[in-house]
Amino acid sequence: MSKVGMRAGLLRERGFRLYWTAQSVSLVGDEINILAIPLAAVLLLDAGATEMGWLTAAALLPSLLLSIPGGAWADRQTNRRRAMIVADLGRFAAIASVPLAYAWGSLTLAHLFLTEFVVGALTVLFRVCNHHVYASVVTADRYVDGNALLTGSRSVSAVAGPSTGGVLVQALSAPFALLMDAVTYLVSAVCLGRIRAQEAPPAPRGEGGLTDGLQWVTANRTPGLLLAGVSMLSLCHTFLMTLFVLYGATELGLTPGAIGAVFAVFGLGGLAGAYAAPRVVRHIGIGPAIATGFLWFSLPLLLVPLAGGPAAVVITALAAAHLCAGCGVAILDISTNSYLIAVIPETLRSRVMGVVQTANFGVRPVGAVLAGTLGTALGLRPTLWIGTVGAVLSVLWVAASGLPRVRELPENAAHEANASPGADCEGDSPSSASARRRVVG
Repeated sequence: MSKVGMRAGLLRERGFRLYWTAQSVSLVGDEINILAIPLAAVLLLDAGATEMGWLTAAALLPSLLLSIPGGAWADRQTNRRRAMIVADLGRFAAIASVPLAYAWGSLTLAHLFLTEFVVGALTVLFRVCNHHVYASVVTADRYVDGNALLTGSRSVSAVAGPSTGGVLVQALSAPFALLMDAVTYLVSAVCLGRIRAQEAPPAPRGEGGLTDGLQWVTANRTPGLLLAGVSMLSLCHTFLMTLFVLYGATELGLTPGAIGAVFAVFGLGGLAGAYAAPRVVRHIGIGPAIATGFLWFSLPLLLVPLAGGPAAVVITALAAAHLCAGCGVAILDISTNSYLIAVIPETLRSRVMGVVQTANFGVRPVGAVLAGTLGTALGLRPTLWIGTVGAVLSVLWVAASGLPRVRELPENAAHEANASPGADCEGDSPSSASARRRVVG
């Protein structure tokens, strides 16, 4: 059976189909949220640069503050899917409160700050439980294909979400556009509620400490160095995310429409990467695919600080950079998520994923502040050079980890790592060859 056919086969399985639908629908809502809440702040409440900075921080701070304790809590639960449903219902209520407050004439910036923080906190809860539910509806030999389908949905939402959000904001106003976002969380909750799958048991009594996930990461060299690379890559890429609109509008003289089109191209690249990732993993192996994803994501972004000249040349260069980077980040996400799900012990999964969320998302508020500070002190283009070069160099952590030599996911790696928490879990020694399985769909 072809790889496309095998992925389609996953969608015919009821449990995964419901899980995938829940994820896909809420991703579109997330994109509407990203556009509508800032527009509500700017257009209705006259928010300035300082207020917008605090609004962004309010959404990101929960990832920094709550991911590790949230993971420790989730590992002690018997039904993480129920926690994800509660998170969806909470996000529905928080988002729906914005148009209600606007209709009553009582919408304030403080309300938007609180909404963003609450939604961010509930999103952390959703994420730290998510990998348990994913592993309950997808068999280990299909992790890559399942992640490819999810990344494809994320890429489609990145293309369709901003344009849909823009139309809704223009037609309904920013607060009422958020009603569509709120409804997506309800749909997600309903789909998750219909899943019938057995999750991994909770952590044994007496376990589940806050630091257990961090201890596992530091004790296992390969995933630990991988997460160091992810953290550096995320931190450096935040420089680009923070300054790109200002850089494009001021130094490059691009119109808002041109900047929006460049962002949309990133989503198209993600679609291509989601299609290609299982093939890449199958041909070169899981570890080389991760290293390839790091470089394929970061190297094209060097075109951003290099951009200059006529508008057509600038737009072409930026579009090419984002198209290739979108493809690379999809390969990186799919291969990295599949590797981590395979090697993290079941009873530690949420605690370790809390560390992963902190490494990936928790560094972004720091990156945003650093980008603003350096951009003011050094200028936009030099700061973008620092961010893009740093992103490229993050692959050195992966090279040091030994992952490029790991071609196959270890069989029952999670259980082996649980039995020997201080041992490396990548399974790349000759003595562990018989304990591996090929990464096929």
